[in-house]
Amino acid sequence: MTIVTETQPTAAAPAWRRSGLILAALAAVAATALLVGGRYGLLLATGLGFGIVLEGLRFGFAGPWRAMILRRDPRGMWAQLLSIALVTCAALPLLAANPGELSGAQAPVGVAMVAGAFVFGAAMQVVLGCGSGTLVNAGSGNPVSLVALPFFAIGSFAGSYHLVWWTGLGALPILRLSGWQGVALTLLGLCAAAGLLWKLAAPEHRSLPRRLALAAVLLAALAVFNLIVAGQPWGVVYGLGLWAAKAASAAGADLTGSAFWTAPASIDRLNHSLLTDYTSLTNIGIILGAFLVASWRSGGLAQKLPALPWQAWTATVVAGFLLGYSSRLAFGCNVGAFFSGISTGSLHGWVWFAAAFAGAVYGVKLRPLLKLEARQ
Repeated sequence: MTIVTETQPTAAAPAWRRSGLILAALAAVAATALLVGGRYGLLLATGLGFGIVLEGLRFGFAGPWRAMILRRDPRGMWAQLLSIALVTCAALPLLAANPGELSGAQAPVGVAMVAGAFVFGAAMQVVLGCGSGTLVNAGSGNPVSLVALPFFAIGSFAGSYHLVWWTGLGALPILRLSGWQGVALTLLGLCAAAGLLWKLAAPEHRSLPRRLALAAVLLAALAVFNLIVAGQPWGVVYGLGLWAAKAASAAGADLTGSAFWTAPASIDRLNHSLLTDYTSLTNIGIILGAFLVASWRSGGLAQKLPALPWQAWTATVVAGFLLGYSSRLAFGCNVGAFFSGISTGSLHGWVWFAAAFAGAVYGVKLRPLLKLEARQ
């Protein structure tokens, strides 16, 4: 695999607007730090970094999987695997050295987990956005993601409400890799996956653009920083479910029927500000970071409402809900299960990867049937 230069010149907004955007971002971080503490300000800044890298360097998860399925173009997936490898080299030793302070994204492999990953893979291709992708696309003004995002949050809340019942269908014990042995085994697995993609790739796509290589390195650095500051890996799904849970609670809903939302940690999150929830902060930061980049580009937010039929908008709503619900059953999305799961040694991350990619193959076929794109 070689790294090649790829240029994408983009007109910038006027200087006064760029200065205002930078000052607004710094003010948001400073205000968060002053209101609730320096750690929370750092996590908002980390989320801003995620959003800036994802939108600014056009790094994603759903799009590269689609490119591999349709065009045998693995370059985006190579960048994902590279970033995961870099995080692994830092995260597993850190977890081994700080068992009481840092935790990984570990989860059991079970019936609901596999089924949830499969459905998530299909749904993310329907809306062309995973967890982080939906946040980024919404922040940059994408109309489909703006519709899907609230239903993603509702689905995540509903999935967490029913999670205990689903996990009762059967699951293996949590299996994880650790220490330097875990690093070696994970890197071997990632190299094997990259090699398989290279073998399947079309010859013209067997080089990694410098843009994607840079994005992979920056995302890895931000993910390791997130682990150190928050004490937990980068995630998305829990924060979205918490937003919907808070809204339901404020509307008078009784959440005592859910073992998930009556757990002490969940009650604590419900009773405190979203600015003290690590995942919510990085989610908010991703939206703001994507908004900042889109605003920085001249005309970046000027996305017209697509002329889609009602069936397509209905599919967007349903797929948004399924994204949230299925990712909760699967213990995460492309970020929490795939990216953070594999990089912190959880074997469920590998199973999630396989099941979600299988679902993505079907999701790509669903888009034209749901009138979200023309038949080819």
